[in-house]
Amino acid sequence: MKKDKIIYWISTGILCLSMLGAGYAYFTSPEVSKGFEHLGFPDYFRIELGIAKILGALALLIPMVPARVKEWTYAGFFITLISAFIAHYSVGDEIGEIVPPIVILAISIISYIFYHKTNDAKTT
Repeated sequence: MKKDKIIYWISTGILCLSMLGAGYAYFTSPEVSKGFEHLGFPDYFRIELGIAKILGALALLIPMVPARVKEWTYAGFFITLISAFIAHYSVGDEIGEIVPPIVILAISIISYIFYHKTNDAKTT
C-alpha cells in the first residue's frame, strides 16, 4: 500500500509539473506560440489548452476533487498527449519534439493505474 502511494504521488507529481509548466509556457513563451503556429493550430487553442492543463493539474493534486473529475482529467490528458504526438509527427518534427508527449503519456498511465490502486485500497 505504501509503495503504491509513493509511486502514485511521484508519477502524479511529474505529470502535474509537466502540465503546469506547459500551461504556464502557453501564456508566456513566444516560442510556444510559434510552435502552435508551426503545427497549424489557431492561437485561441493555445489559450484553451493552457487553461485546461493548469486546471487539470490542480484537479489531480487537490485531494477533495471528486473521483469522476479526476477520471475526466486523466482522459483529457491522454487525448492531449496522444494528439501532441500525432501533431508533431504529422508535420515532420524531429524526434526531440515527438518523444516527450509519449514519455509524459507513459507517466500519466502509471499515475492513473496507481490512482486506482490507492483508491481501491481505501474502499476495501
